[in-house]
Amino acid sequence: MRKVIILFVMIATIFQIVKLQAKELSGRDIMVLVDERDDGNDSRVEMEMILINKRGRKRIRQIISYSKDYGKDSKSVMIFQKPVDVKGTGFLSWEYDDDSKNDDRWLYMPALKKVRRISGSSENDYFMGSDFTYDDMGGRNPDEDTHTLLREENLNEQPCWVIESIPKEKDNMYSKKIVWIRQDVKMAVKVEYYDKLGLMKTLTISDIKQVDGIWTAHEMLMDNKAEKHQTVLNFNQVNYNQDLKDNMFTVSAIERGRLK
Repeated sequence: MRKVIILFVMIATIFQIVKLQAKELSGRDIMVLVDERDDGNDSRVEMEMILINKRGRKRIRQIISYSKDYGKDSKSVMIFQKPVDVKGTGFLSWEYDDDSKNDDRWLYMPALKKVRRISGSSENDYFMGSDFTYDDMGGRNPDEDTHTLLREENLNEQPCWVIESIPKEKDNMYSKKIVWIRQDVKMAVKVEYYDKLGLMKTLTISDIKQVDGIWTAHEMLMDNKAEKHQTVLNFNQVNYNQDLKDNMFTVSAIERGRLK
């Protein structure tokens, strides 16, 4: 009996230590954990983008996306497969960990047979009629924002950290974001985007499960309150560590309209 009591005391002590360590994490510490979590060396994703207007009418697009890490930097490319009006459209992004360096982005429109570089002034534009801006499509260095841990709470029965993130750049379209980070997988599961007038849109991330040992979200819903429009991203096929070639992540690659 005495051994059982001692065991319970030890378990309770460990639980308190873990709980204390979690409370000692700052908002920035938590966002660094999210940024540094394992997402493979590269990935190939087949996805479906569903655009839903305020009348409930849907437009469905099929996309193949590839990404690859280069140290702390990364490159990604998306090629639209269907429908015909967007087939062959390509989006290329080079993201840099150095927060003093602007990411490079290009969009290829096959109808114009021309590549358009996405300048800094266009980062707040919406991507291909969706509710994701060009800036939303990429990642952010944790030091581009000031992060504050607001509280801990359960969301869908999962313990989460709730973080307030305020962008340091003055021209950002968002005044702040409120982010729910699921503690066990170190992933965002909900994001609220605010401007000076209030809540603009809400991103819900769901169907999180392991693929090749890596925690992966299989559905995202961006609900644009301001525009009364929604975008759903379904990740139907995800594969990691595919040994992708470097020449896939070039302007000439998106001009071809398909990748090999």
